[in-house]
This record gives sequence, C-alpha cells and structure tokens, in this order.
Amino acid sequence: MTPPQLVVHRDKELMAQAAAARLITRIVDAQAARGHASVVLTGGRNGNGLLAALAAAPARDAVDWARLDLWWGDERFLPEGDPERNVTQAREALLDAVPLDPARVHAMPASDGPYGKDVDEAAAAYAAELAAAAGQEDHGGVPAFDVLMLGVGPDTHVASLFPELPAVRETERTVVGVHGAPKPPPVRVSLTLPAIRAAREVWLLAAGEDKAEAAAIALSGAGEIQAPAAGAYGRSRTLWLLDAAAASQLPRALYPPASA
Repeated sequence: MTPPQLVVHRDKELMAQAAAARLITRIVDAQAARGHASVVLTGGRNGNGLLAALAAAPARDAVDWARLDLWWGDERFLPEGDPERNVTQAREALLDAVPLDPARVHAMPASDGPYGKDVDEAAAAYAAELAAAAGQEDHGGVPAFDVLMLGVGPDTHVASLFPELPAVRETERTVVGVHGAPKPPPVRVSLTLPAIRAAREVWLLAAGEDKAEAAAIALSGAGEIQAPAAGAYGRSRTLWLLDAAAASQLPRALYPPASA
C-alpha cells in the first residue's frame, strides 16, 4: 500500500487546471517510455471538470491521442447516449475534440447493448476486455493503468463502490454489476478495489465543502468497507487532489505544507 500524497489547491477551478496539466505530463512521459499510455477516467463534477480543463489546455496537443487507451472506473447502466452516462459526458467535455483511436476508447456496456438488461453479464464482458488487454507483467488481470482517477463521494464512495455494499467487499473479480446503489441510477457497472489497486498511480479528486468530511474520514485510518476511498491506492503512487474546501476538515498533521 502506497501512503497517500496530498495536494491542496485554492479552489476547484485551479484544481482542475493543475490536475489536467499533471495528467498531460504523466501521459506524455508514459508514451515516451513505452510508446503508449493507459488512463482510467472518472465521471462526476470533478472528473468532468478535469476533462474540460484538459480540452482547454494549450499543452493538450503534446499527447499522442492515437496511442492512448481510455477506460472507465464505473458507469451508470443506462442506454447508449444517455446524458447521465459517464462516457457521454466525457465525450462532450473532451473526447470528441481530440483525435483518439476509437478502438482504444473502452466504454463500459450500455443497458441497450448486446447484454441487454443483464448488468452482471455486462460487467463480466468488461472484465474480459480488461483481461485481454493485460500483459503477462501486469497485475490482477487488468492492464497496468498509468493513471486511474476517482471522484470521492460525500459518503466516501469511489467508482460505484458504496460503503458496506457487496461490491466494495469483492476480492477476486475486477468488474462487478452493482444493484441497489444508494444514489440514482441504482444499477451500475464498477471496477473493484483489486482492479483499482493494479494501477501504477491512483488519483482521488475531491472539491467542495460537501466532500470535506469524506476526505477527512478516508485519510484518517477508516476501513475500506465503511469508507471505500480509504481502500483506493496505487502500486507506485496514491495522490489526493483537493481544493481548500474539501481539505478543510483534514487533521493538520495531514495537511501538506506546500500547496498551491
């Protein structure tokens, strides 16, 4: 388990811009080292804010978009094109504006796709797609994602892993169908903690006063079943990116001495 590093920014706009710049650098470095990069996207206001900031960043063209694989940490199990789907929002924020290889954009299945309303079969299919992309040197049946981004919910959920629900307890499967999520829609597809922990770097995004208690709980030694964000960490780095409001309840011992 890698100990978390914290960066606290003045406000959510600056956080999004700085995170976008950080992500560009990480992708470019990975592509220079191995010829390609792999990133897991997150939805929500902070994930979409980062993508919008990336779209507006002058340095975005430093990325070789055709050599970037995009995956998702979770998805609402809704019809293709539904405005509430994370992939739909990501396309509007960034993806439609950059020259991605469509074969390397790995959206999670929709509820009107080949698996119909069977969310568990849809989850198994995404797990198989991840496994097919994994190399022999990769961990746990998924590619070694260069960066896996997660938004942190006010209840400490990450992806669609909610406190105390079965999905957060999963120790073997990499992708699960989620039934009865406490926020709509109730049916979702989600990576599990084992899949998340296979990433080289995990970045957790939290902005706003409504995330302050969740950040404090997750960073203060809570268990992952009660606080799923506490169980999200990368193999080489775990980075919490917060604005001042989300960091407002952190113990002073955790607060980084030099934050922007």
